[in-house]
Parts: sequence; structure tokens; C-alpha cells
Amino acid sequence: MDKIRLDKYLSDLGTAGRSECRKIIRSGRVRVDGAAVTAPETKLDPSAAVVTLDGERLVWAEHHYYMMNKPAGVLTATEDRRQKTVLDLLPEELRRMGLFPVGRLDRDTRGLLLLTDDGDFAHRVISPKFAVEKMYDASVEGTLDERDAAAFAEGLVLGDGTKCRPARLEILGEGRCLVTVTEGKYHQVKRMLASRGAPVTALKRLSIGALRLPEELAEGDLAPLGEEDLCRVFMVR
Repeated sequence: MDKIRLDKYLSDLGTAGRSECRKIIRSGRVRVDGAAVTAPETKLDPSAAVVTLDGERLVWAEHHYYMMNKPAGVLTATEDRRQKTVLDLLPEELRRMGLFPVGRLDRDTRGLLLLTDDGDFAHRVISPKFAVEKMYDASVEGTLDERDAAAFAEGLVLGDGTKCRPARLEILGEGRCLVTVTEGKYHQVKRMLASRGAPVTALKRLSIGALRLPEELAEGDLAPLGEEDLCRVFMVR
């Protein structure tokens, strides 16, 4: 693996901003392979070097992956001058990692949202080419039946001519259903259900691929994702 500067190594982990990391290194608090290092420009192989800060080992990763239980009323964006975004919910050390949301959930939509600094991973999740399933729990007005499920399965054409890929509609009972799509057009789930006379009153994303939102993850909280979790994203549930 290519070598990187020690100050970048620390900042990539969210230890502090780049300039503050330089101060930390110059103060003698960092050791590399057991030896004290005070030069921020020192190069190292991040996959092989043993780095400690104040005696605690740091574990470096090229990319970072998290899931969030997004609450309603928060924008899925990296910044906004007037409204709170999902990044505003992150602790300070994670905000420094360059994380961004994978795709979008509407401001009033809750549920599973992925955050990463890996552009290739995000593209694979979002692109219709990879057909990653996203499942939503929807509360609706009106009544849905098997004719609506069949229309979803065929692929809806919305009133403005937008063509939707075949999707799955599972009717849970009066006023509630599950919708699974493999693309992410603007307000897609809401528009699909509205086109069948069932406007959405509440929407929550439950899963992406076979990765499901844990019931114990509170709204606004997040959890790191491991290799097995990332594999589930590209599995069919």
C-alpha cells in the first residue's frame, strides 16, 4: 500500500483536524512501531505500521462505513445554511472523516441511511445498474389491493411519464404496506403509492439489500458497519 504522512493518518481517523494533528505529533504523544515520532511529515504504510497515541493503539482503515437511524425533520445532505442535516447529528470526530450520505431520504422520511467516505461503494448502492433493493414501511390513506401489487410488479408509469422499474408491494393491512424498489427516483415511493390512490402519511426505510435497520438503534444514532454488514447490502433479502 502507498505510504501516507503521519498527520494525514491521524486526521483520517478523526483524531483532530490536520493542523491539530501536527501539534499532537510534535508534542511527542505519538509512537510508530514503538518509537516516538515528532515529525508530522513522516511517511508510513498505514496497513502495516503500529501507531499509538498516548499509549493506545490506533486502527486505521482506508474507508469508513456507518448506518444511521435517520429521524424525521433532518435533511439528507452534507450541509445546509438553514436546516439541520444528518451530518450535524454526528460526533465531532466523525464529522472530520469526510463522511457523506449514500443516496437520499426525504426530510420527513425516517429509517436506514448509510454514511461513508467510499465513493465506489456509494455508487454501487445507488446505481440502478446494481439493482440493490431498498425496502420501506409506508403508512397510507386509501385502500390497496392485489391489483395495485400487480401494477407495481409490472413497473408503473407515473403521471408525468416517469417509468419505474418493477417493484414489490406487500399489503400489511388497512393503511399500511411494504414497498421494495431497486432505484431511487425523486420521491419515488411516495409518487408510486399516490398514483394508486394511496398517498403516504409516513415512510420509513427498513433495509438495504439484506442489511436491516436494528430495532435497538435509536433515531439519530449510528453504528459502524463491518465486512459482513457490507456484504449484506448487496444480498437479496
